[in-house]
Order: sequence, then structure tokens, then C-alpha cells
Amino acid sequence: MGEYEKIYSFQNLYRAYKLAARSKRHKKDVIHFELNLSENLWRLHDALESKTYHPAPYYHFTIHDPKTREIQALRFADRVVQRSLCDNALRPWFDARLIYDCAACRKGKGTHFAMARLTEFMRSYYRRHGAKGWILKCDVRKYFDSVDHEALKARLRHYPDPDVREMLYQIVDSYNPGTGKGLPMGNQSSQWFALYYLDGIDRIIKEKYRIKYYTRYMDDLVLLHPDKETLVKCLVEIREVAGQELKLEFNQKTQIIPMSQGVDYVGWHFYLTDTGKVIRRLRTSNKRRFKHRLKLFQRQYAARQTDLDAIKRSLASYRGHLMHGHTWKLSKKLFGKFVLVRPSTEGEAHPETKEPTENT
Repeated sequence: MGEYEKIYSFQNLYRAYKLAARSKRHKKDVIHFELNLSENLWRLHDALESKTYHPAPYYHFTIHDPKTREIQALRFADRVVQRSLCDNALRPWFDARLIYDCAACRKGKGTHFAMARLTEFMRSYYRRHGAKGWILKCDVRKYFDSVDHEALKARLRHYPDPDVREMLYQIVDSYNPGTGKGLPMGNQSSQWFALYYLDGIDRIIKEKYRIKYYTRYMDDLVLLHPDKETLVKCLVEIREVAGQELKLEFNQKTQIIPMSQGVDYVGWHFYLTDTGKVIRRLRTSNKRRFKHRLKLFQRQYAARQTDLDAIKRSLASYRGHLMHGHTWKLSKKLFGKFVLVRPSTEGEAHPETKEPTENT
């Protein structure tokens, strides 16, 4: 079975549907798709097989978590196709070509992997060079909005199956055809495109400059090195490649800083102490976000817009996230005085008034 045939095989489409529908079966478009499940899957199969498949127009919505972002999402049927495409064609091909320390969206390589790698790099750096040195932090300005379609398709031309390659070109061109810029953030394929788009920069850092301590989470790059001049030369070259070949710019967060200042990465601030210990503190912006969310829970609970079980699940998730850093004092401060109050209403035999977080 060829790569393109794998995408539209009924078995793979059915598996993709199950994964795409997971935790979303209450959504209207999922329910509508499931009412005629077999017919809809065969319709996708036939359209892909005959190469007449075209995704429906995107719909847009805005999220505020914590930045305001406009999300461009596909209809559920198209998300099924995207899932099959990514699982059966893109993931195997991209995974074999990306460097090991390129994180985000890869199996076993999420934020916790990126945190562990930077921690490991800092410890290894200390054993070889001590606590003195330099950090190059790079961040791309409006990354998803800035990806150039022609530059991306030039990179995708290496995909061996011509039918899959044409499908990838179609997906790229389906978004913002007037400007030829940007990737829709709601597409699963966009995550893989965004990872692969910067692979040339990864290669310069790892293969030309031989930077051992380097990790990237999507468009967030961190390099550790004892020689500042090496990082200066590396930054000049990757900035030039980003601008000329990829049509990207690094933003104001891009800078070379002393090791003693630490670095922000995947929502945490990493410090290397004089004794070689790596400290991970939650970034100030994320602290504010947690405090705001706790206040929101209190308002929603008081207004009976949510229940105690839902809040407990969210708090458990937050506590699990905080466990990955040095946050004992922060956790105590955030949760220690958190109290839920629900005004009693007439006729309630046992009005629920308070629920301290120690009990959650």
C-alpha cells in the first residue's frame, strides 16, 4: 500500500475518526457526522481515492489563553482527513528527519520533555564548564502568521509520494491564498509544517556550529555555550537564513544573556545556581494566569455556573503542572487560602457554603 493509499484506507479513516472524536462527542458537528458514520467515511474515502477531495472553508473563533489568538478550524470531516494524513503519512516522514531535540506535537516530546532536556543540558554544561557562560534565546515574531507558503512548499517538495505532496500543497494554499502567508492554528498538519519549517536552522546550529546544548519547542530556541562570540556568529547566520530563505523575523525576545540570568522556556524560568542545581520557577505571566483562573472559579461557583467536581478536576491538573517545578511556596500561597462560597437559597436543607482547597 502506497503512502497516499494509507490516508484513504477505510480502516485508517475509521481509526482517525475515533481519535478525532475523542472527548468531542457532545459537539454538534461530531454528532451530525456520526448519524451517518459509514456513509460519511466512505464519502471521504471515495473523494480521496478519486483525488476530488477539497476541504471546506475554515471557521474562525478567538481564544484568550493567555494571549488573544484567532483560531482557524476545520469542519469535523476535514479533521478526520487531517488525522489520517498526519498519523499515516506526515508523522513517520517528519519524525525521521527532525532532530531529536525538536519538541512539540511529537510522540513523547511535549512540554515536559522540553523541560527535562533543558534541565539535563544545564546540569551537563555545569559539569563541563561551571556556572559561567551564555544563553542564546530566539523567538520568531508571529510565527504561524508569518510562514511563507512558497518557502514551505519548497521544503515539502522532498516528500517522496507525489499524490501526498500535491495534497500538502493544496492544504498550504487553502489558507490565505491572497497573501500566501500563514498557517491555520487549528490544523493538525500545521503543527508538523511548523516543526519542519525551521529544520534548516536546527541543522545550522547542530551540524555547522556543533552546539551540543540546544533545544527547540516550536519557534522557541535555546542554546547554551561558554563562548559568547560563537553564539553571536550563530545568531547572525540563522537570522540571515530566517529572513532570506524563510521570510521570518526574530522578535525582541531574541538575545544573548549571561547564564546567571537564567532563561524563559515553555512557561518556566530556568536558573543554574553556582552549585550546579537547576531551579525551575513558574513565569510571572503564568502566575497571574493561575490567580485569575482561581478567582474565576470562585465567581462561577458562587453563580452556580460550575460544580465542585469540575473545579476539583481543574485544580488537580494545575497541581500536576506545578509539580514539575520548584513551586512549593507558590502552591501554598495560591491554594492555601482558596475558598469556594456558594450563597444558600431558600428551601435548601443543607446549603453548601465553603469548600477549602485542602479538601480538594
